[in-house]
Amino acid sequence: MSNPAAPHPISSVFLLHVALELPFAIQGLFMAEQLPFIEMTNTTLVITKIYAALSIGTCVGAVLCRGLPEFLPGKRAMALSLLVYHAIVAAVLMGCPRFVPFSFGVMAEQFTITPERSYAVLHGLAALGFAGWWQLTLPYVEAAKGNLKFQ
Repeated sequence: MSNPAAPHPISSVFLLHVALELPFAIQGLFMAEQLPFIEMTNTTLVITKIYAALSIGTCVGAVLCRGLPEFLPGKRAMALSLLVYHAIVAAVLMGCPRFVPFSFGVMAEQFTITPERSYAVLHGLAALGFAGWWQLTLPYVEAAKGNLKFQ
């Protein structure tokens, strides 16, 4: 293992969260009415803006956590919360009705490849990334608990 104070390379999964969330969050916060959603109402616009603000907050947290040592409880708590978030979003998007009036083409539609499902898969990959990060960094936690030296 490497230096316990240096972030593990898999900590880049925190940046994957930022890449998935920040574009939607910025547009949702500043131009929610231009999002390509079916049946937008004033209520959905307000909820979208509130969600976007929360999402930007998690992006800030993810950027700040990425550089922290792997054994810190705060970083692990942030990772666990992002894992739960991405897993739930993946499940919701995979089973939701179409709400984006955009298609990847006739062939994609035949294989039920839609924007909603594509985004669901990306969220599922992020959840797997955080689960992988959790498992790969457990030795750092054990070493920090027992004051063991890294080899």
